[in-house]
Amino acid sequence: MEYRKTIGIEVHCELKTKEKIFSPSLSNYGSIANTNANIIDMAYPGVLPQFNSEVLSFAIKACHVLNLNITKKMHFDRKNYFYADNPKNFQITQNETPIGTNGYVEIDINGKKKKIEILEMHIEEDTCKSVHSDKYSLLDYNRAGVPLIEIVTKPCMESALEAVKYLEKLRELLLYAGVSDCKIEEGSMRCDTNVSISKTNELGTKIEVKNIGSISNVGEAINYEAKRQEEILEKGEKLREETRRFDDKTRTTILMRVKETGNDYRYFPEPDIPYVNLTDDFIHDAINELSRMPDERRKDYEKSGILPINIEKIIANKEISDYLENFLDINLVIASNLLLGDIQSYLNKNNLKIEDTKLTHQKFRDLVNKLDKKEINNKIFKDILIDIMETSKDIDDIICDKGLNVSFDDNLLNSIIDNVLSNNEKIISDYKNGNTRSAKALMGLIMKEGKGKIDPSAANEKLMEKLNSL
Repeated sequence: MEYRKTIGIEVHCELKTKEKIFSPSLSNYGSIANTNANIIDMAYPGVLPQFNSEVLSFAIKACHVLNLNITKKMHFDRKNYFYADNPKNFQITQNETPIGTNGYVEIDINGKKKKIEILEMHIEEDTCKSVHSDKYSLLDYNRAGVPLIEIVTKPCMESALEAVKYLEKLRELLLYAGVSDCKIEEGSMRCDTNVSISKTNELGTKIEVKNIGSISNVGEAINYEAKRQEEILEKGEKLREETRRFDDKTRTTILMRVKETGNDYRYFPEPDIPYVNLTDDFIHDAINELSRMPDERRKDYEKSGILPINIEKIIANKEISDYLENFLDINLVIASNLLLGDIQSYLNKNNLKIEDTKLTHQKFRDLVNKLDKKEINNKIFKDILIDIMETSKDIDDIICDKGLNVSFDDNLLNSIIDNVLSNNEKIISDYKNGNTRSAKALMGLIMKEGKGKIDPSAANEKLMEKLNSL
């Protein structure tokens, strides 16, 4: 009988509020060390926390997209422990009254839906960031007091694939809810996993793996840890509860500490922060600020005919998806192809965002409609791309200035096609003998003679009509 994996995951996500949770210091990533810290963050004697209500609004949004029941009356607790990165020697968190309980995230595993159950989500403050060298350990207080949500699943996942899918979906939901930027590489989303194996319905010995630096590494850590545990059990040895870390260089887990006794954090209600009572209006207002979630957008993209691979590319790039939200009434296939193709290449090359360019909503709408009506072709679009992105001129003015209007003159089109056919009898002969690629060669000559001013679709239709009548 094979060993059965049981996996639970804890995720800490930094909320992207302007200020910290219990002080007015800015909550910015990347600032010079210890420049976003005040006497509250540094735990000077006698200072009191100043609660930031924006944190509640962000947490409510997270609860909503994760299908959690919202706790309307709650309090904060002190979690008491000593560590160098914890200046107060306690952390303000939620123990007895987490803001969200009993939710789920739905994932797709090989075409089958599965709900990953979330036990609870609570709000807490982050600690200082520790920076270690050979001689010193330094502390950056910029991170002290940054608001976090901790999301704890039930031990309900059975494979590394399920865990990875859950984290990908969780990241997507929190990103689109606008509550966190979920950048694992910057530490704003941190994942720990609990892994146990067993041949019975009883849970095996739970072993925690911390410091996993990417979602894909979570899958590797789970598979490695399950295999390591199996090898120990097969030797007839016993597993012990312990905390390990994932080493991304050796791709292994390494012992940090053994859990000989349970942690006694001596929780008690935080005396300096009053109980919080969430009103229905406050909850309603927070939820109403949410934009449309990814699965809603996917349905519209599917209906419009966007290819599945492009749908996932759009969803993966929230900036593009948010931009498309303004154009659901135009041809989304053309719009998405432009944004994923040449426009995205331009932005990447110049290290810009769409809002940094001259591509207004009206200009983009005109561009898509002209391509949809075949008033311009893709070649013309490429020729005018830089003008579109860098000047304030509208599409018609740009096309006119460059003399790039597409001609719908049938007489001109017939004249160009007839001229190409009369000068390329060998290619025509090849086509008649079954070489269908010859038609593409003729189209190339026609477009070259037309100098980009004729509609390729109309030209191709007219060419095939003439070829098949010869």
